[in-house]
Amino acid sequence: MKNINTCTKIIFDTRWFGQTGIGRFAQEMYTEEFFTSIDLKGNPASVFDVLKLTWYLMWHKGFYYSPGFNAPFFFLHRSAITIHDLNHIDVDANTSFLKKIYYNIVLKRACKKAALIFTVSEFSKQRIVEWSGISADKVIVTYNGVSSTFNTQVAPYTPSYPYIFIVGNRKKHKNEELAIRAFHSSKINSNTKLLLSGEVSQNLSQIISELKIQDRVIFLGKLTESELAATYKGAICLLFPSLYEGFGLPVIEAMACGTPVITSNTTSLGEIAGDAALLVNPNDINDIINAINNITEINTSNLINKGLHQCSSFAWENSRNILIKELLAIRN
Repeated sequence: MKNINTCTKIIFDTRWFGQTGIGRFAQEMYTEEFFTSIDLKGNPASVFDVLKLTWYLMWHKGFYYSPGFNAPFFFLHRSAITIHDLNHIDVDANTSFLKKIYYNIVLKRACKKAALIFTVSEFSKQRIVEWSGISADKVIVTYNGVSSTFNTQVAPYTPSYPYIFIVGNRKKHKNEELAIRAFHSSKINSNTKLLLSGEVSQNLSQIISELKIQDRVIFLGKLTESELAATYKGAICLLFPSLYEGFGLPVIEAMACGTPVITSNTTSLGEIAGDAALLVNPNDINDIINAINNITEINTSNLINKGLHQCSSFAWENSRNILIKELLAIRN
């Protein structure tokens, strides 16, 4: 593995900044002390960004770091990238012909030739090693963290009814259809509503109409970070039975607000939640129904305290320090 002998700041692909999971990770990892923002426009998630990025690095000789899954085709010995998960490989509903080509040709090659690969959970690390065939020593885990916005002192959202909260984006792997069906079939009090972040999709609208629960399911639209924290805080619980996550930020965000969590026992979610959540088989509607029933019947104080302890293990500062230490070591 080659070292990069330069004292200049590392080029950071700030084009990833935004409200997505990668976007938040990017913003939390960036510091002007060690990084300089890339002077490049365009969508880094585009499968064609490999051409633009390669051309850019031909003329900019510094070490390059991406907080996302974009990589150049050449100059990989002075590049490091972050692969949050293999969603586009493992989940058919979230991929396309071009994405598969990009992952299997560009990204797999990048895994083999880049200076370092970062990821956000041991689950994702294992999948990257299995898929790419690289040594586990080359993949560094830098967990996501909890923003200070999410805390127990947040003023809760207080509508005139109790509610369960789902954070999602209408993608199939979020398993929202089964979550809605489980909510409908649970024994929870009929005045309890189900709130979802984001806008309704045609598919979920049809399911809600089919179940005749239009008056019990509410879509909140796009939420700011502060609004998200308030909605976590006021909820009976977070319902997050996702089929696939590289990390699962909502789990620790809800825990940090003192909110009980129901989540999946698969992919990274059991790793992130530990014993501080009610874990369910996300493919078993009865398992989800039972968890919803249980969360309203048990004293949740023990679960809340476990959640507060669990989420304290995930700090952006710790992950940023690991990232910078590893990058500086390989660069110098």
